[in-house]
Amino acid sequence: MTSTLNRTASVMIIAALTIGALAFAQTVFIPMAFALFAIAILWPLQRALQKRIPSGLALVVTILLALVIVVKLISVVAWGGGQIAQWFIDNVDRLNLLYAETAKRLEAHDIFVPAIIADRFDTSWLLRTLQQVATRLNGLLGFLVLTFIFLAMGLLEVEAFANNLRALGANSGGALLVSAGEQIGKKLRRYMLMRTLASLATGLVVWGFAFSIGLELAAAWGAIAFALNYIPFIGPLVATVLPTLFAFAQTGSWELALLVFVVLVIVQFLIGSYLEPLFTGKALAISSFVVVFSVFFWGFIWGLPGTFIGVPIAIAGLGICQQFPESRWFAALMSGQPPKPGTNDV
Repeated sequence: MTSTLNRTASVMIIAALTIGALAFAQTVFIPMAFALFAIAILWPLQRALQKRIPSGLALVVTILLALVIVVKLISVVAWGGGQIAQWFIDNVDRLNLLYAETAKRLEAHDIFVPAIIADRFDTSWLLRTLQQVATRLNGLLGFLVLTFIFLAMGLLEVEAFANNLRALGANSGGALLVSAGEQIGKKLRRYMLMRTLASLATGLVVWGFAFSIGLELAAAWGAIAFALNYIPFIGPLVATVLPTLFAFAQTGSWELALLVFVVLVIVQFLIGSYLEPLFTGKALAISSFVVVFSVFFWGFIWGLPGTFIGVPIAIAGLGICQQFPESRWFAALMSGQPPKPGTNDV
C-alpha cells in the first residue's frame, strides 16, 4: 500500500513539474511542438521529392511550400481582421450612439448596464485593444522563425532518427516507436485534411449567408470563419458570436442579430457533427471529451497556440499508447469508440 502511494505521489510530482516546465519555457516548447506537427505533415512530401531530386533541394522545396502556406493563412486572417478593425474605427461614433440607445432601452426594462462598461466603451478603449493585438502579431515573427528552424533541423534528421530507433532492437521498443510515429503521422495528416475541408466549407457558407442578408464585410467574415475553424470548439464559437455582434452593431436590429446567431449555430453544428465525422470516419479514434479537454488544457498552458496544437498532441499521445500493450487500454478508453465484438482489450 505504501509503495503504491509513493508511486502515485511520484507520478503526480513529475506531472506537475513537467507542466510547470512546459509553461515556463513555452517560448521554446511551443515552436518545437508546432515543428514536430509540421514534420509529421510534411515528411511524406519530402520523402517523395527525394526520390526525384537531391535531398538538399527536396528539403528547400518542402520548407518553402510550408512557408507559403503559413504566409497565405496569416495574410487571410490579417486581411479579414484588418477589414473588421477598420470598420469599427470608422464607425466609433455610430457605435457609441447605438450603445447609449441600447442602454436606455434596457434601463426602461429595469436592466442596468454596469457603469464600468459604459466608462470603457469609447474610442480610446478600442484603439488600446487594437494596439494589443498588433503587439501580439509582432511577437508572431519570432515564433515563426524559431518554428522553421526546428522544422528544417527535424526534416534533416527524421530519417536517421528513425533508423537509429530501429537499430536499438525489438526489446528496446524502438521499432514500436517508429511504428507509432508512422501511424501518428497518418492520423495528423487526416486530421488536417478534415479541418481544412471543414474550414473551407464553413468560410464559404458564412460568406454566402452574410452576403445574402446584406451584412457588410461578408468576405472578411468568411475569411475569419475559415481561419478560426482550425481551433476546435473555441474557434467556431468565436466565429458565431462575432458576426452576431457585428450584425447588431451594423443595423441595431436584435432580430437580425438573432437570425445570424441561429443560422451560424446550425451551420457549425452540421459541419462539426456531420461533415467532419464523414471526412474522418473512425480513423482518429479520439473522444469528444479528449478533444475539448485538450483544447482547454493546452490553451491554459500555452494560450492561443495551445488551443490549436492541443488536439494534435492528444492524437500523438494516444497513438503512442496504442502501440504498447501496457497502455493500450488507455488508448481504447479514450477513443470514444465502442469495443469491437469479441475483444476484451480494456
